[in-house]
Amino acid sequence: MRTLIQNAIIVNEGEQYTGSVLIEDEKIAAIVRGTSNEPFEADRTIDATGCYLMPGAIDDHVHFRDPGLTQKADMATESRAAARGGITSVMDMPNCNPQTTTIETLEAKFADAAKKCIVNHSFYLGATADNMEEILRIDPTRVCGLKVFMGSSTGNMLVAEEERLEAIFKASPTLIALHCEDQNIIAANTAKYKAETGCEDPDVTYHPLVRSEEACYRSTAKAVELAQRTGARIHVLHISTAHELELLTAGNITDKQITAEVCLPHLYYTDADYATYGTRIKCNPAVKSATDREALREALRTGLIDVIGTDHAPHLPTDKVGGCLKAASGIPTIQYVLPAMLELAEEGIITLPQIVEKMAHNPAILYKVNGRGFIREGYQADLVLVNPDAPHTVDSTEIESKCGWSPFEGHTFSHNITHTFVNGHIVYEKGTFDESIMGQRLTFRVEK
Repeated sequence: MRTLIQNAIIVNEGEQYTGSVLIEDEKIAAIVRGTSNEPFEADRTIDATGCYLMPGAIDDHVHFRDPGLTQKADMATESRAAARGGITSVMDMPNCNPQTTTIETLEAKFADAAKKCIVNHSFYLGATADNMEEILRIDPTRVCGLKVFMGSSTGNMLVAEEERLEAIFKASPTLIALHCEDQNIIAANTAKYKAETGCEDPDVTYHPLVRSEEACYRSTAKAVELAQRTGARIHVLHISTAHELELLTAGNITDKQITAEVCLPHLYYTDADYATYGTRIKCNPAVKSATDREALREALRTGLIDVIGTDHAPHLPTDKVGGCLKAASGIPTIQYVLPAMLELAEEGIITLPQIVEKMAHNPAILYKVNGRGFIREGYQADLVLVNPDAPHTVDSTEIESKCGWSPFEGHTFSHNITHTFVNGHIVYEKGTFDESIMGQRLTFRVEK
């Protein structure tokens, strides 16, 4: 099967130019610069005049809830949402049921995804206080990373003791992805604001006070110090404060031992938005101040932050009832992260090449993903086509996540994703899905 995407505005590797891309079966066969009516032999030609053609995004941080929490979401529904949003590869977290803390549960997830996930995928093994044998069994060519919760998590996945963390940091054969919040500070803040308000579940506006800047900074500082001491390669997930940025360094991602991700909620919302959205924007770490948001945006521009993820975390509407303690933390954002970032580009906050760098190139480089993340000849044809002149308003009928809601419901985006290609196969096209071919298991390079 040969597909020609003709006369698109290609956004790739720091450039924007008009060009055409020929796909043959799963791979990119040719890239032609300039306006072209060259008669490539193709089974289908897509006129992409005026549209952006980008590498499909790689989301390094999703919670698809499968297995065991499928009343909230599952692999099939959330991979549809990913494809609708131009995300062609995902890396899923281990706090499901059963938790992904053994190689056996890890491989069971891969087997399940092979039947249900329409985008490419990998899964983290989760660290616990007592699964070192499983950590040592990780094959770094077939597993994206090890997830360590240094803040609260489900079951026994909180790892806070420094001696245990140091052992994990020294032993891990792969990148360590970290949730950094100090549980002791969170517990003290919880007691403080319960007493101050006289309420067992204070209003959601207290959430950034309970899960405070200091809780984030202390935990991230500990992680950075441990990484420097042990030589571990760490990736700090969902940075949410300006203070934490002091712990990071700018520069080329290939030269970094310590990298960082920021997620859409912390780039898009501020604590003032709790008045409008309530618990719909409650996530961990908490959405914080406008000053923090601006610092995170600037850190994207300067290279302090390397990756944009989603922390896509669906919950049923009933799960979101309550205040800062009882309402579930997590937001379903995977379908709208790319339109939202393109909206910020229109506002001059970030550029199109920077979006592609942080959402496709850098995840591919950081995780050493084989053959993806770039528009290059011979690479897998994971691509997204975006019409910048087709505004659309989000309504409940187009929300693909199983939870059925989004904080963006009613919002009008200026850009519309028209096509998503996964391994050369059009999985999404203008409102319709083709689920006849599943996504592939990601593989990774091990470099000395």
